[in-house]
Amino acid sequence: MPSIFVPAADSATPIWFVPAGGVLPEAARGWARATGFETTAGATLAVPASDGGLAGVALITESASAREKNPFLAGKLASVLPAGTYRFEDAGQNARLGALGLALGLYRFTRYGKPAAKDIRLVAPDGVDVAALERTVRAVETARDLINTPANDLGPVELEAAIRALGERHGATVTSIVGDDLLAQNFPLVHAVGRAAAAHRAPRIVDLVWGPEDAPKVTLVGKGVVFDTGGLNIKPDASMLLMKKDMGGSAVMIAAADMVMGAKIPVRLRLIVGAVENAISGDAFRPGDVIPSRKGPMVEIGNTDAEGRLVLADALALADEEAPELIVDAATLTGAARVALGPDLPPLYSDDDAFAADLLRHAQAEHDPLWRMPLWNPYDDLLASKVADVNHISGGPFAGSITAALFLRRFVGQAKTWAHLDVFAWTPSAKPGRPEGGEAQGARALAALIAERYRR
Repeated sequence: MPSIFVPAADSATPIWFVPAGGVLPEAARGWARATGFETTAGATLAVPASDGGLAGVALITESASAREKNPFLAGKLASVLPAGTYRFEDAGQNARLGALGLALGLYRFTRYGKPAAKDIRLVAPDGVDVAALERTVRAVETARDLINTPANDLGPVELEAAIRALGERHGATVTSIVGDDLLAQNFPLVHAVGRAAAAHRAPRIVDLVWGPEDAPKVTLVGKGVVFDTGGLNIKPDASMLLMKKDMGGSAVMIAAADMVMGAKIPVRLRLIVGAVENAISGDAFRPGDVIPSRKGPMVEIGNTDAEGRLVLADALALADEEAPELIVDAATLTGAARVALGPDLPPLYSDDDAFAADLLRHAQAEHDPLWRMPLWNPYDDLLASKVADVNHISGGPFAGSITAALFLRRFVGQAKTWAHLDVFAWTPSAKPGRPEGGEAQGARALAALIAERYRR
């Protein structure tokens, strides 16, 4: 991926940041009057030069009194600017996120012939860590590519290959457990979910390990359901249209791992992904089945369309066995999370108040929003089973995201801190810095927290 960031260039066209209702630079005022331009937030004005070129571009930002400011607003310029080299003027304290927003806004998914973004370059703003920005852009764009790729080209094999490529780039060790070996090595829930898929799309656990053995152990766990038909509880067609993104949790954690390893944070990083296809065949698991878990509890299947938490249960149990300091999982887990908080604000669950507060602080600082939701213990009763230790779904329509998180919590006991992100991993309509399509929600915030906690 070529960087959009370049050294200082005298020929770079200025991008002027002007607060709503503020005064435009002198070079833009005459053109603004002639065109009736109004300085309302989000508006842009391309100012012609006397030689027919471009003298500059004005971006109107939110006013100083705005309740919520969008530091990614410069990402809007990705669809406005012609090809060329630009520089920020008066970007202020948002220069880093503005540059990141512009870079992320230039993303295009081109695998199937759609045109690439325009050739836009940006002079790196003063004081900004360009290497860190480039790592972030690469990680997020990799996650977006994975999420946007349809299931016919991204099965469990290809998802494993992406993790192996990540490991090779950073010098990590990657192993996998595939197909019936999952039963031999005690991953019965992962096997149950994925066993109905074609033989060349066999389920698997992919396990990446990086960093010194004596460093603090940080483990990231991702749901990698490459396509979810709903199983025998088959989804209606409208609900199946975006199920290529049901591996979005794994893409989020691949992006976070990429950023952590790229920054050489001194941790013993582990990335565990359960990569499966929830398909339908004569071998599919059924509602009412009772399946053992890696940790031991017998799990009654309430609905085969709630397969992600089953995959995560075995993966979390594996992660927990070495008692790491931190386990964080990410999954496109519940529609209930979208009903509660919408597509842009993933719920965060954790019993560790200090960790949750730190992650939310980084989420705000990185413009990578999260919202803490409660692990409400009384709702654990909703997972009761009459025939097994636990049912993997609740018996009613309420608190679906909370009960899913409570189910996952049962499979973590030795880690110092555990957190769960219920992400959508998708931007339904384009926003500044976030084109429509796959999105690595929470990855930047999580990587920033790990860097702060463990950088020496």
